[in-house]
Amino acid sequence: MSKEWIINQANMRWQFNRPRNVGKVSEEIRKCAPKSLKEWEEYYYKNVYPKKHLEGLGKRLYVKVTEVCQAEIESITEQDCIDFVIGLVINRTYDGYQSEIQTIYGQLQQALGIKIEPAPDEWDRKYNIDFFIKVKGKYIGLQIKPAGYAYITQIINELEFQKKTHEKFTAKYGGKVFYIISVKEGKRKVIYNPEVIEEIRNEIERLEKR
Repeated sequence: MSKEWIINQANMRWQFNRPRNVGKVSEEIRKCAPKSLKEWEEYYYKNVYPKKHLEGLGKRLYVKVTEVCQAEIESITEQDCIDFVIGLVINRTYDGYQSEIQTIYGQLQQALGIKIEPAPDEWDRKYNIDFFIKVKGKYIGLQIKPAGYAYITQIINELEFQKKTHEKFTAKYGGKVFYIISVKEGKRKVIYNPEVIEEIRNEIERLEKR
């Protein structure tokens, strides 16, 4: 465990590098537009905070590392570590699985009652496909586009640009490509164009009859 890693973790935890402590450094360095490190250093100490302020933050961080973190480490038991590993592998994996089911991908799979699989990277690049459904040796392509309501028009325009790649997919693999738009309602993702579910179902039936 390197010294820098420990200090960095403590720094992030207590947020000593937040704007309220060190100023809006990204904005300030653009105002300064320094030609050298020395120029930026002089600008910062003169216009944002003096060097003693940063030294004070460093001293406060040292106290957190040597007092708070050390006391917390010493309080950890073997059972705490056992419980953590079991919780990580069992509980969190299950929670992640349940979250996946609640995503657009999971909602589609449940609604259609058929397996939906992630597309190979080649299909993603070549055909703009995120997932696929295999039906009797043929493939249906799915592209899921997450976005807010403000971007719906932009997404529909993108569909027109990608139409040719989707047509190539259909010509080669037999099934159509469907565009699913995902939006968030509160903390939950929902399908903005739910009519697509019936369209996909009809395409599955069509391929099954061939």
